[in-house]
Amino acid sequence: MQKEPQERSVRTLRVGEQVRHVLSEVLQRGDVHDETLASHLVSVTEVRMSPDLRHATVFVKPLLGRDEEAVLKALRTNTAFLQREVARRINLKYAAKLKFISDESFDEGSHIDALLRAPGVARDLD
Repeated sequence: MQKEPQERSVRTLRVGEQVRHVLSEVLQRGDVHDETLASHLVSVTEVRMSPDLRHATVFVKPLLGRDEEAVLKALRTNTAFLQREVARRINLKYAAKLKFISDESFDEGSHIDALLRAPGVARDLD
């Protein structure tokens, strides 16, 4: 029986949120033995699952945006450990392959906010 696309979407959202919680907890508790990750607070802002739940794109942002490239490198270096932790804590048929990328949404929001506060735009809005 074929599921409706909306049901699959809800399922991928739910599993993505579970993966986000597991990764956040593992990083917060310091379970990853990595100097870079131990010295930085990392926020897992979103996890987008593929429809088959085999791939997860993990959006992360280090606190204050410090050392973003170093944090991403450390996460990518420790991907196997993090995948095992997610697989162990979430009962899925397959362990999702994790892909870590920087979350640019905060930067985009700040840029839009700065544009809206620009004198020329503020004048036009009034």
